[in-house]
Amino acid sequence: MTSATDTPIAVRRLNTQTARALADLASIFSELQTVLRCCERLVAELAARDATDDLVIESLWTTALLSYSRCFTSGERGMCLTESDVEATELEGEVLEWHKALRKLRKHYADPVHNPRERYDIGVAQDDDGRPTGIAITSTPQPALDGRTVRQTGAIAYALSQLVDKRITEHQEKVYAAAQQLPTSELNNLPRIEVAVPEQETSTSE
Repeated sequence: MTSATDTPIAVRRLNTQTARALADLASIFSELQTVLRCCERLVAELAARDATDDLVIESLWTTALLSYSRCFTSGERGMCLTESDVEATELEGEVLEWHKALRKLRKHYADPVHNPRERYDIGVAQDDDGRPTGIAITSTPQPALDGRTVRQTGAIAYALSQLVDKRITEHQEKVYAAAQQLPTSELNNLPRIEVAVPEQETSTSE
């Protein structure tokens, strides 16, 4: 929490529970921003009609679903979003049901075995006497992604990102308050994080 004009001489890694929670929140916020960016790109791709690239659409949609689901998976992390958070967005409609549908879609698109695009069946072709004349490979395509689905997903991601942003601010204040109580000697013993400091533009006088 330094001002824009402050240039820190060092950044030290904090490993407290509150600091780890803040890191989790920052990661979740990043995932939600990825969902929003994917949805923005998808709306443009779907509007292209004849110029639509199916591969691009699938890539963006899969990334959006994976990023969204990671926000609700704690794993080894200390924090994650919950269904209560989805309900707290106060969006209109069956928001929780749509959230559950997105989680199911994530499993569908991330399935390590089944093709998410088409279902294939093998049949035998017959002649008038019922005798086999060849083998037919048929496929049934999955329903295509539509703009309404993308916009609803983006709306949920945006509402959740606002919720997470508030939590980040709250946790940042707690972490900063705790860091201010640490002795300088203890701070100096913490692992150092190498960060790139942007170069300041220098002006020359004529």
